[in-house]
Amino acid sequence: MMSRILSAVASTCLDSNDTHGTWMEGWSMMGGWWFIWPIIWIAVALVIGILVYRDAEKRGMNGPLWLILVLLPMVGLLFLVIYIVIREENREISERGVEKSPEKILDERYARGEISREEYKEMKMEVRE
Repeated sequence: MMSRILSAVASTCLDSNDTHGTWMEGWSMMGGWWFIWPIIWIAVALVIGILVYRDAEKRGMNGPLWLILVLLPMVGLLFLVIYIVIREENREISERGVEKSPEKILDERYARGEISREEYKEMKMEVRE
């Protein structure tokens, strides 16, 4: 009698864990959410591409070209590293991404003490002409 009860309980447990033939067959990797990882990777690549595009445009470089190169499959990471290494660091750019005017650069040089008052006045007159 006890063996029949244990046999019935065991067969019920085994049958409830049987997933063969269900709609999730073959989807066991990550519980059926395996398709979300490629979407996340694409989103990360797009965010990095947009950031590179904006940075390149701000520095006066070809933004669309760098966006395309960074988003290319299999070599995008390589082009991202190349962009970071060769981007132009010394270009004087204001906060808005527009190049500074000659007068603004002259004012900054005078404020740093790079030129004397006489040189400043002389250069200021030349710039305004």
